[in-house]
Amino acid sequence: MSLNTLRSQSDSSFISNLSNWQVLVVATLMFWLSSSLILDAVIMPSMYASGMMETSGFAAAGYSIFWLFNRVEVLSAGVVLTGVLALRFLFKPSQSGRALVLASALMAIATTATYVLSPQMSALGLHLNPFEAQAIVPASMNVLHGEYFGLEILKFAFGLLLLKVAVQGFESEEAESL
Repeated sequence: MSLNTLRSQSDSSFISNLSNWQVLVVATLMFWLSSSLILDAVIMPSMYASGMMETSGFAAAGYSIFWLFNRVEVLSAGVVLTGVLALRFLFKPSQSGRALVLASALMAIATTATYVLSPQMSALGLHLNPFEAQAIVPASMNVLHGEYFGLEILKFAFGLLLLKVAVQGFESEEAESL
């Protein structure tokens, strides 16, 4: 289907497409941010308080948890970026430039956490010598935790801002096209 064919469709078709893409972006952002909040504010502090982080097998268990969750984050970021690109292509809303930058930043954050920080943190925490006493957590692990939580703060800030843009910015475009 050519670009001219897409643009020559009826306005009602465009509005229904806009609503579907908006719902996809908003629902994905809400799922992603809420699951991140549960992981960061409930699950990880509970594991820390129970002393699980001090056991020898925690690095492997932590990597397994984050391996799965980070892939869900990359998938969510891809869905959000695709939705923003679709909205930009179909409707050219006034907020699409800002939304595209925010969605791209969220994708970069998810990719960095998945393929840079998680493997490094797991490698530092892995205890390979069973004959050696449990080693103290290296100082570089604290630096990586700081970078991780810095990215999490950016993710929440960018995600909430994109959520606001997706609801308000595209909503005003839809109202204008009616």
